Amino acid sequence: MAKQKKASKPKALPPKGFRDYFGADVSERAEMLWRIADVYHLYGFEQLESSAVETVEALGKFLPDVDRPNEGVFAWQEDEDWLALRYDLTAPLARVYAQHRNELPSPYRRFAMGPVWRNEKPGPGRFRQFYQCDADTVGSASMAADAEICTMLSDTLEKVGIVRGDYIIRVNNRKVLNGVMEVAGILDPLDFGKFTEERGIVLRAIDKLDRLGLEGVRALLGAGRKDASGDFTQGAGLAAEQVGVVMGFMQALGATSVETLSNLRCLVAGSVIGEAGVDELQQISELVTTQGYGADRIVLDPSVVRGLGYYTGPVYEAELTFEIKDEKGRPRQFGSVAGGGRYDDLVKRFTGQEVPATGVSIGVDRLLAALRMKGQMQNKQSGPVVITVMDRARMGDYQAMATELRAAGIRAEVYLGNPKNFGNQLKYADNRNSPIAIIEGGDEQAAGIVQIKDLILGAQLAKEASLEEWKARPSQIEAPRAQFVDKVREMLAAQGATQ
Repeated sequence: MAKQKKASKPKALPPKGFRDYFGADVSERAEMLWRIADVYHLYGFEQLESSAVETVEALGKFLPDVDRPNEGVFAWQEDEDWLALRYDLTAPLARVYAQHRNELPSPYRRFAMGPVWRNEKPGPGRFRQFYQCDADTVGSASMAADAEICTMLSDTLEKVGIVRGDYIIRVNNRKVLNGVMEVAGILDPLDFGKFTEERGIVLRAIDKLDRLGLEGVRALLGAGRKDASGDFTQGAGLAAEQVGVVMGFMQALGATSVETLSNLRCLVAGSVIGEAGVDELQQISELVTTQGYGADRIVLDPSVVRGLGYYTGPVYEAELTFEIKDEKGRPRQFGSVAGGGRYDDLVKRFTGQEVPATGVSIGVDRLLAALRMKGQMQNKQSGPVVITVMDRARMGDYQAMATELRAAGIRAEVYLGNPKNFGNQLKYADNRNSPIAIIEGGDEQAAGIVQIKDLILGAQLAKEASLEEWKARPSQIEAPRAQFVDKVREMLAAQGATQ
């Protein structure tokens, strides 16, 4: 009889492109989400938590290069329906609004926070599950809604710790870009189906301006471009005159908003949609300026091109402007951490009627990474006070101490490992980043006292103190058992520990 194969053990690894988040990571993110929510709430937005699973039909096919229902998203078939994990928080909003529009206020202002999933190739710092934080106004065509999103985004970045001067919010309008393409002869207002391939190449080329520079973009607008490795990228095949129009758009940024608007008006002259887009940009510029948000925070920038196909008007992007070092130690700017725009056609898929909407999405994980690189995301939350166990038979007494501390609002736990080695208990407290250890053996109990050990001060003294300083500043004190909670509170206050 053949010997049965022993079942192999599963690998203790998350799937590729996913990761686990431990205490400090989770608390840092929770703190950031609270700060963001505080600003959104201040602006009058209400929170919505929609389903993490939607039908593929409801989500739509807005991810790049999606030809099949389960490409780009995590999808599966259930009975006759394809279901998928949401890839963003905007497509579910369109479904929610269409479903509940008769009960919701109009305009409907909501914010949402949570994980989204992309079935894409993972890479360094690029995961298949990540957090987004969105705010949207559905039901208002006013440019005041777009201006408000921009000012709120500025306030949010400063609330989480991005100082003024380290970020800029760039605003453009897809209508202006459509007007430029109409003037260039690659958009027919009566037949948007024409020249779609050429427009796609033009959009991708413009989006690569910061990486390729003007000449690289010019090559992609024409015959194509060969990179340093010799790989050739097919261009849009535009004639020299057409390339000149698009390049004029790329260089329309002026020294002031007034100058930028003037340059854009010249470029789109004769295009109804283009001129409407410039008018909208002017309204946004005037609205944010009136509120005191100058060019140090919000600017008009024709180079901003959001990739998703549902944007129909203003688009905006928040870019962090400070330098970081890449994996090879080279300086570079951190880049975009948030973006959004107007998507007046998204709800129409469900209702058949156009519903104006605009919103923004913040990439929480990227924003956290930026703050860590700036040294501004140092989690100061300490661990719990650890009550050591000197006598297993007195576990009830130790648990009672923990209960008293918790009743006073102090995090506390009793050591639940093997108490035989006291040194291991203190090592455990260090690993938990505990500020204080409580010690009560038989002698202490008989005397009605406890020992309170300041682990923060003890670590500092062990590193740098002389014998005289050690004696002058003892890291362990005795306290009456009846007063130990007050003494712990005093010690925590002296440490500046956050519980």
